[in-house]
Amino acid sequence: MRNWRSALVAAAFTVSFGAVAHAQTTLRVGLAEDPDMLDPSLGRTYVGRIVFSAFCDKLFDIDEKLNVVPQLALSHETSADGKAMTIKLRPGVKFHDGEPLDAEAAKFSIERHMNMPGSFRKSELASVDHVEVVDPLTIRLVLKTPFAPLLSQLTDRSGMIMSPKAVREEGDKFGLHPVCAGPYKFVERVQQDRMVFEKFADYWNKDNVFIDKIVYQPIVDATVRLANLKSGGLDLVDRVLATDIKDVRDDKNLVLATAPELGYLGLTINVGRDKAKGPLSQSEKVRQALDLSIDREALNQVVFNGEFTAGNQWVPPLHPYYQKAFPVRPRDVAKAKALLKEAGVTPPISVDYMIPKGAEYEAIAQVVQSMAAEAGFDIKIRVVEFATTFKQAQAGEFQIFQINWSGRIDPDGNSYVFLHSGAPQNDGGYSNPEADKVMEEARAIADPAQRSALYEKLTKVVLNDEPIIYLFHRKLLFAHTKKLEGYKQLPDGLVRVIGLKLK
Repeated sequence: MRNWRSALVAAAFTVSFGAVAHAQTTLRVGLAEDPDMLDPSLGRTYVGRIVFSAFCDKLFDIDEKLNVVPQLALSHETSADGKAMTIKLRPGVKFHDGEPLDAEAAKFSIERHMNMPGSFRKSELASVDHVEVVDPLTIRLVLKTPFAPLLSQLTDRSGMIMSPKAVREEGDKFGLHPVCAGPYKFVERVQQDRMVFEKFADYWNKDNVFIDKIVYQPIVDATVRLANLKSGGLDLVDRVLATDIKDVRDDKNLVLATAPELGYLGLTINVGRDKAKGPLSQSEKVRQALDLSIDREALNQVVFNGEFTAGNQWVPPLHPYYQKAFPVRPRDVAKAKALLKEAGVTPPISVDYMIPKGAEYEAIAQVVQSMAAEAGFDIKIRVVEFATTFKQAQAGEFQIFQINWSGRIDPDGNSYVFLHSGAPQNDGGYSNPEADKVMEEARAIADPAQRSALYEKLTKVVLNDEPIIYLFHRKLLFAHTKKLEGYKQLPDGLVRVIGLKLK
């Protein structure tokens, strides 16, 4: 306890001290994690997306009703056969290095997303055959096949446009000195401590940028983040604990900003690259037994005061593509034990369970561990620094990886990249030809009813194979001081800085 209090005081002092040194027009944002790469092609973390919003505009964005709206683009038109999308760009846009953002730059960025080794955008843009420059402010994406999710993909990192000059100069170190065309330009990053951005004077929408500087500070401990918000050391924090909601609402100086999340928290099972080849990776019956050992509603009550939504699919129950034919199954320990017997395994089944640091992450894992133990699983929780979890997941160094996906507006963005054979975030090496075929078909069809029928097929396959055990869907919980005006929380969980003011 003594150490915890000391850490709290030290962290609060550090942030408050920084506040004294900053001008009043500095927005200080407390983040739950330190992002991975500040490179739109290579980044894969939710918290990184929050930071990208300040400095790297996209071709398109979404609004509060999840409509796709223009950002760097002015308009788009899809050809009658669905195999080409023509995009007109906003004129007069400059990158932070003064270079013009034109059709050649847009083509360059999209091709980098498609072809750069290690790019996490490859599968998102896999349908694009090539990019054509139609005129100085128009590009055309020529597709291999019709691809329904393409427009939604361009509302996120796949639609971010980077300065070609900066990319060529920095090479694979671009993420250390990123140059885009957003409202703020990169100043410095001190790993695990801060990321600093300052207002870009030549931003195309500069009349709606009112704060001079933004400082993002990763503070893993949610209690410390909230303490700093209350003390005035921060202006905005992400991921308030569900157990702190009442505390925030009762504080006359704070505002709670919420929205339902588009993504999920799930347990990725290493089914294809498990070096130990334990029972969990070798038998779907063992994975089904683990699923049945978990009481999702109880987990929600114990860890989140019932604030979140139990789930068993990659989209939340209110999503139009949620498959109601497959509701969340109740906990059934007896059936779980029977499945283990059918699988021919003898409990206890030892499982390595990797989680990122963080009180809520650990609480979730401990509840799962306790529940699963009653069915015969001996789960060993391994807490790893946030960014390192992704490196170890990519290397296949886990049996269970507890991951939170912030979600996309199209169901493809929550499924394909994690479940399709060889997809860049398919860390567990799952591969099922039937699932692959259904996901590919769903990408090529625009009709919602036909797509939904395909996702119903996919749900059936995935709930049998259990490469990911989906647990729940969060409610986005941000808090800010009343000094911050204009803040709106959208379901994609990003922090949009346009229009924000500090009193």
